[in-house]
Amino acid sequence: MNDIINANHRIKDPDYVAQCRAQLEADGALVLNGFFSADAIEQIVTESLAQREHVFYAGSTHNVYLTEPNPDLSKDHPFNRQVLSTKGLIADDQISFGSPLRTVYDDPAFRSFLAGVLGINHVYPYADHVSSINVHFADAGRELGWHFDNSAFAVTMLLQAPAAGGVFEYVPAVRTAETGDMAFDRVGAVLDGTEEVQRLHFTPGALVLFRGRDALHRVTPVEGDTTRLLVVFAYNEEPGITLSESARATFYGRND
Repeated sequence: MNDIINANHRIKDPDYVAQCRAQLEADGALVLNGFFSADAIEQIVTESLAQREHVFYAGSTHNVYLTEPNPDLSKDHPFNRQVLSTKGLIADDQISFGSPLRTVYDDPAFRSFLAGVLGINHVYPYADHVSSINVHFADAGRELGWHFDNSAFAVTMLLQAPAAGGVFEYVPAVRTAETGDMAFDRVGAVLDGTEEVQRLHFTPGALVLFRGRDALHRVTPVEGDTTRLLVVFAYNEEPGITLSESARATFYGRND
């Protein structure tokens, strides 16, 4: 792990964990620049680009809740309004066992660090074979539409930045999913462009945490010839969680 995670990120130090947690609670997002070493990033980018021919590119629309439309509501209701996602990805079952991504994802110290920052007891991998580690590919014109995540939090890292575009935009605490709050008015305002959005700018190797189940977020269209590469480390607060069939079909082209 010492050759992957830079030593200045003291993931076993309780004071450092508390500092990170305070920043996440204050800002709704945490950016840890230079979390991965340059050598690790170079290896991961090389491995990821070697898988380019196996990337599945989404080309369909979806609602922000990543569920099927509700026929009892109008087409222009915030629940049913459709957004476009065209980014591609390689799924967990396409990540090699020797990859630094899997080494970090499975590491007990890293999981303990995440749990401490998030203020929960444990983090667990997805129970399906596609969701736990994903590398996202976005070439020129490709984007990720507005959505809420299935899990309560998101852990991501930019691997390769595009020439322009590909900006992460989010609106924190739009809803409280635990109470069943759907926040239709605020969702509609975001989709209409009348709600103020925040933008995160980060460089390759930066670890980013945010509360993706309650924060509405997207990635703007990429510009230029350089592919935007980003890894998502997906965990849950409870064991045995799988991604919804609708989300697997939309983003992975899988129905297994």
